[in-house]
Amino acid sequence: MDLNKVMLIGRLVKKPEIRSTSSGQNVASFSVVTNRYWTDKNGQKQEKAEFHNVVVWGRLADIAGQYLDKGKKLYIEGRLQTRDWEGQDGNKRYRTEVVADNFIMLDKSGGNSDGSEPITIEPVKDMPVDEVNLEDIPF
Repeated sequence: MDLNKVMLIGRLVKKPEIRSTSSGQNVASFSVVTNRYWTDKNGQKQEKAEFHNVVVWGRLADIAGQYLDKGKKLYIEGRLQTRDWEGQDGNKRYRTEVVADNFIMLDKSGGNSDGSEPITIEPVKDMPVDEVNLEDIPF
């Protein structure tokens, strides 16, 4: 049995970019930064930021465009996917992304006007791959 599962807690780098495929399916892309902290062998505190490319489809993309903004803290669940294409210079390019099927806004404000509870988005079914032409999406 195989498993391709990603879980991240991090902050949005900037507001999501929303696009539509030629078939009318909405897709949002955004980056999330996670930070790792440790103490090195000399006792010095160290920090490293890691940036993750995230893609969400359909209703989840609409919600991301409406509620997510730079600096918001998120919990994201999804899977890793690498896609490739040929660049204008003829070289093959690769991009590894987290294709999210669920996210939870963790900030107290979380999109709620009263600041009461984070908003939880129910998982959505993946769009069949044969309906998506990723070349239509210039990320």
